[in-house]
Amino acid sequence: MSPDPYGRAIRDRVRGDQTEPLIHRDGPESGEHPIGEFYLTPFTGEGADGEWIESRLEGPLLDIGAGAGRHARYFQERFETVAIEVSEHLVETMRERGVRDARRADMFELRESFDRNRFRSALAHGTQLGLAGSMQGLRRFLGDLAVVTAPEATAVLDCYDPTVAGAETLCGYRPDPTPGLAHRVLHFEYEGEVGETLLFRLFSPARVREAAVGTGWHVAEIRHESGENQAHYWAVLEKP
Repeated sequence: MSPDPYGRAIRDRVRGDQTEPLIHRDGPESGEHPIGEFYLTPFTGEGADGEWIESRLEGPLLDIGAGAGRHARYFQERFETVAIEVSEHLVETMRERGVRDARRADMFELRESFDRNRFRSALAHGTQLGLAGSMQGLRRFLGDLAVVTAPEATAVLDCYDPTVAGAETLCGYRPDPTPGLAHRVLHFEYEGEVGETLLFRLFSPARVREAAVGTGWHVAEIRHESGENQAHYWAVLEKP
């Protein structure tokens, strides 16, 4: 198994065994990754953003890159929810936390993992959309997601908008000469273990609209976060 300090640190935090902070790093720039805030704060479907997200989803739901099961634990009480992660540690953690259908699967290999038309909606919360790496990678992901979702499905995806002030403060931020694009480069460290270097593409809403053309999806709505981080946004995709 390749090093997975990210998944292992979250698992240890849930079990009460975490000995050191989880660090995200880009060269000399580093910071403690907020495990509790990002992954363990319960999702309640309340507040402006929570109510909005819940109103866009139906079951069966595919929770993509589900982390420690924050959203899956809530939505599985309302309709069938399948939560996927590439980290074995996180799949194990979700099961320990009561996620009933937690599976190891790669979000970029959906066709190999699920039948056609399997889900009525999809949620990818955590900006892992950026791991598509390029406009072509984003198109490919959206095309695959279209295959495993029903004809009238919806998808709620999130990303950082590089055209909005504040995006440049993200750890590992790199500008791009192409309008509406940027990227982040970082890795995670925990207990001396160093994870692989991750490349996150930052796509503006206009770039997501462009990538969706010909994939079976169109962008129906864009919502920027109501809190301090205005660069963070959600995109609602629907099938025509």
